[in-house]
Amino acid sequence: MRVMVLVKGNDETEAGQLPTEGELAEMTAFNEELVRAGVMLAGEGLQPSSKGVRVRFEGDRKSVIDGPFAESKELVAGYWLWQVRSLDEAIEWLKRAPFREGEVEIRPIFEANDFGDALTPELREREQRLRDAATSRA
Repeated sequence: MRVMVLVKGNDETEAGQLPTEGELAEMTAFNEELVRAGVMLAGEGLQPSSKGVRVRFEGDRKSVIDGPFAESKELVAGYWLWQVRSLDEAIEWLKRAPFREGEVEIRPIFEANDFGDALTPELREREQRLRDAATSRA
């Protein structure tokens, strides 16, 4: 199963405070473990919400809202995409991460089979072509 691991923001990440050399070294070592184990598919830190926007959809109306956004604890400061055998395995990996405070969320990603008959063979084929095209560009 694939899971998205969402690292929550805090006052420091929202202020644009970068990690120290020691923190970067610890996280790099953890990421190396994940890669060696075949768990990590992707992962990045995100810029503060002051550099982002939100797009709100209300019927046919779309509006753009500039950051920063209130409630830093509701924001995402970074993410990983992991391939694991179970949610329990993801939890065990996350417990090894070099965090000392904060909150990190793990959410399973929908797989094609989760959609049942609504994802017809034709739609599955189109989805696969899109994935292949995206992967070839990466």
